Amino acid sequence: MFRKKLSILLILFLSGQLYGQSLSDISFGTDSTFEVVSWNIEWFPKNGSATIDSVSKIIESLDADLLGLQEIDDTTICRQMINNLPDYELFMDDDWFGGLAYVYKTSSVNIQSIYKIYDTSPYWNAFPRSPLVMELTFMGEEFIVINNHFKCCGDGLLDIGNSSDEEGRRHEANSLLKQYIDINFPLSRVIVLGDLNDILTDENPNNVFQMFLDDPTNYLFADETIASGSPADWSFPGWPSHLDHILITNELFSEFSNSGSGIQTIKIDDFMSGGLADYDFYISDHRPVGMKIKVNPTTVNLVELSNSDINIFPNPTNKLFHVEMTLSESIDLQMQVMDIHGRIVHKESMNNLGGKVSKSIDLSDEPSGTYLLRFINGEQVKNRKIVLQK
Repeated sequence: MFRKKLSILLILFLSGQLYGQSLSDISFGTDSTFEVVSWNIEWFPKNGSATIDSVSKIIESLDADLLGLQEIDDTTICRQMINNLPDYELFMDDDWFGGLAYVYKTSSVNIQSIYKIYDTSPYWNAFPRSPLVMELTFMGEEFIVINNHFKCCGDGLLDIGNSSDEEGRRHEANSLLKQYIDINFPLSRVIVLGDLNDILTDENPNNVFQMFLDDPTNYLFADETIASGSPADWSFPGWPSHLDHILITNELFSEFSNSGSGIQTIKIDDFMSGGLADYDFYISDHRPVGMKIKVNPTTVNLVELSNSDINIFPNPTNKLFHVEMTLSESIDLQMQVMDIHGRIVHKESMNNLGGKVSKSIDLSDEPSGTYLLRFINGEQVKNRKIVLQK
């Protein structure tokens, strides 16, 4: 009888160990940090309603401010799922969809603009899914987030210039991203995230991220400690390897070193009764990677020009658009229009003693595409997107 009772108690204890945690017990977000999560959810929904229910619970439990998702297959179901989460909204590009999306918390994230880059045919080899850029504010501070899903696979050897080489395609994608950030966001807090489908620890000359690693003054892979650490913490446990990365620019270095900031692979499989096997079967073969940033408020005293003060119309336009803004005091403002390659196609000074300013800009000599309208006041830079459709 004693042995029987002992066996029952042991079974109950082990059951508690196995089933004591659930997806509702996951914890990540805080009230004092900006949380950004990169998550490849492997052709959502991987396993029907079970996947939908699980992903919904995970998003709620993570309580992150922003999630960059990759590999969404059924956009209708994804929209329905997020519509049932009252604290969140979803963005997916409807014109051309490559499985990329953003899910963001409406109470903390204020979207300024969302747009694709490198979305024309010359860049399809490097970017089979066009990078998705989100310009946002969190606690009044500006951030640029770029969501990606690079080409997979390869032999581990980088063959630059070979358009069929997977490593070469990823190397080109990284080079183009760095070029875009260097030109368009030299003073901005930029976060590059996604399933970048390669590891950070390859030796040169086979490291597709070498251009970022060679520029440590301006760029840092926030997850480099994960990449060089234990395989148990890697984002792609089936191989195992660490393929999902978060890259930050130097405007975020000090904030990333703040107490409360940090990065981790979020082991959702620890909260499932069947562990990694269940996670892979029902949800994804990739774990999410999440970063927390304890934000330092901007202390530079500049004339404030918020995006809400800028009125641009019509947008999209077929050639001519108008810019209107109201300035509260004298300001030395420079305006530039740049194409996706960073070429300045129009610039002028908008010096003003205060009051309403109106300008008309003609792009009839430029090809269709996405353009960046940039306002520069000293070290303060505001960007808006212009779409030219002829």
